[in-house]
Amino acid sequence: MMKPFQFSRRQFVEQCALGVFGLTVLPNLKASNSLPLGAGFGKAKRIIFLQVRGGMSHIDTFDPKRGKTQGPGKAIKTKADFQVTEYLPKTAKIADKICLIRSMTAKIGVHGPAQYFMRTAFAQRNTVKHPNLGAWSQHYLGSSHDTLPSSACINTSPKQGNGFFPTAYSPIPILDPDTGLRNIATRGGSEALGNKLKLSEKLSSFFSARYQDNNVRSYREFYDNTLRLLKSKDLDAFDISKENSATREKFGLNKFGQGCLLARRLVETGVRFVEVATDGWDMHNNLESEMEDLSPPLDQAYAALIADLEARGLLDETLVVLATEFGRKPQYSGNGRGHYPICYSSVLAGGGVKRGYVYGSSDQDGALPNDPVTVPDLHATIGWAAGLPLQEKFQASSGRPFLVGGDKANPVMDVFA
Repeated sequence: MMKPFQFSRRQFVEQCALGVFGLTVLPNLKASNSLPLGAGFGKAKRIIFLQVRGGMSHIDTFDPKRGKTQGPGKAIKTKADFQVTEYLPKTAKIADKICLIRSMTAKIGVHGPAQYFMRTAFAQRNTVKHPNLGAWSQHYLGSSHDTLPSSACINTSPKQGNGFFPTAYSPIPILDPDTGLRNIATRGGSEALGNKLKLSEKLSSFFSARYQDNNVRSYREFYDNTLRLLKSKDLDAFDISKENSATREKFGLNKFGQGCLLARRLVETGVRFVEVATDGWDMHNNLESEMEDLSPPLDQAYAALIADLEARGLLDETLVVLATEFGRKPQYSGNGRGHYPICYSSVLAGGGVKRGYVYGSSDQDGALPNDPVTVPDLHATIGWAAGLPLQEKFQASSGRPFLVGGDKANPVMDVFA
């Protein structure tokens, strides 16, 4: 006899939500008992998380060295009391607004697992999906807007999104900032999409009636949230064509630059957490030519984002995180650098952190960190800035309790003003 087809409730919810039209939409703040309240606690009302995928070389960007490990780019002065390489001339001009962490450290040196780790602060497991900081924030702080989703991801899929939280906490995916949300301009507009959603719900009503639990309620919330978004005037936030040409050119006419501009539009309108990804930084070979190709768009977009947020009065309450999954090996023979998770750099700006400041350092070769900061520590630092209760445990459906950043995470309090 053929066995009946088995499909978990969670899989059903997620597949239906993603399958309708390729779009996922979608407590009280408590201070930790043992962590002191500081100037940075809860100041970051919005978070923009920039992912430099591929493993950005710290030595060739934010932590220049001399001697045998020096790369092709020379060190240059900045508006702060530290140097960067000549590949980041625009960033050098806004360095007085950023906070470097030069002592990041990890143990995972493979792209996929390391990217998962950086986005969630947990090692990848087959038995559990971990949430990103957007989902943690929505759980503890509630929705950030009446009609807009609380989180979004640009130039990347929402794989590390809601994790063990409800599907309604998933980030809304924007695969191309120039086109914005997919399928909202199809024939019949929101009415046609509304009919599709209603039909899909009708077909799945037997399942919803049988299983009255949180996952199924989240599935139903998906429909309601989607329709509210499609009818909302705030939908314009996803349309970067509303920006003038000078602003668009300032950010750079490429996916990362326009992604950063879209991120600014979204947080300005009410989306709490936005991820923007840029690829191509896996420089095993031809490091010099690849840095010459990839660093100008990154440098331009990052500097424009920080300056634009500052000009609009948003930077103090918006934490911008620039992170990569690991660094590159100090050894350089004129070709490329291998993967190196032992020591690398991340950058923070706004959201209550110090300006023109460097926390931690690497040794003279860029090989070993002093005052090391782990990925869980970085997440705890971001969570602290956002006002999340770092010592409040969440009991997942698996029965395991989880903390923001994990059990061993400690916020780096020295980075806060």
